Amino acid sequence: MDFTEEQLERYSRHIILQEVGVEGQQKLLESSVLIIGAGGLGTPAAQFLAAAGVGKIGLVDADQVELSNLQRQVLHHTPDVGRLKVESAKNKINSMNPDVEVKTYRDYLYSGNIKEVIREYDFIIDGTDNFPAKFLINDAAVMEDKPFSHAGIIKFTGQTMTVVPSEDTPCYRCVFIDPPPPGAVPSCKEAGVLGVLAGVVGALQATEAIKYLLDKGDLLTGNLLNYDALSMDFRKIEVKKNPDCGVCGEDPEITELIDYEQGACEL
Repeated sequence: MDFTEEQLERYSRHIILQEVGVEGQQKLLESSVLIIGAGGLGTPAAQFLAAAGVGKIGLVDADQVELSNLQRQVLHHTPDVGRLKVESAKNKINSMNPDVEVKTYRDYLYSGNIKEVIREYDFIIDGTDNFPAKFLINDAAVMEDKPFSHAGIIKFTGQTMTVVPSEDTPCYRCVFIDPPPPGAVPSCKEAGVLGVLAGVVGALQATEAIKYLLDKGDLLTGNLLNYDALSMDFRKIEVKKNPDCGVCGEDPEITELIDYEQGACEL
């Protein structure tokens, strides 16, 4: 494509990077990322992906902006309270970068619609706030051969890992197997969460998406990255592919998507 003068200036700091250049920036502009959850993780991820010039961003969320969201969900502002999160986020992205097409999904994903939605996108970011959704996203992504970034946060700690099914990497279910019973893990509403933690981990998810789209660097595949904000400690834990995994193992038992009972935390 021919870059306009405005685009050359907007993306100049990318273009001068040997690992990106004009061809890499063009790749980003022709790429698409779906962000499931326009909250604490999804909004910083969306902000950086839009600024980077990812050409199409999908936003999935059925919730409205609440005042308690503003401490960490950085695309939403005080006047947005009561608005749909996807509309609030779309408005900010459109103001930030007119190159980006934003497609919104004002509903929750479930077993009957998730595959159709994720097929449109090159990379998926899981910014959801509950275990049933995380297992659903993992299983659908594995079945549809879609790469994705998982993350979760609570109190002062966060974790993230990347799954690339086409490269036979460990999936989320390889590590965590099954969702915990509802109520077994305290919610963020009950336990609290440091607002800036969401920004750090969401930015890491955006980084993984950009590296995947550019085919540069080492992804967090086969590794669970834990971040402790109090000690400022990042720790990689190597994870192995589970041959008995229910969805990506040698003889998978899960061949249809499961809608587990909801019951975890609000980000």
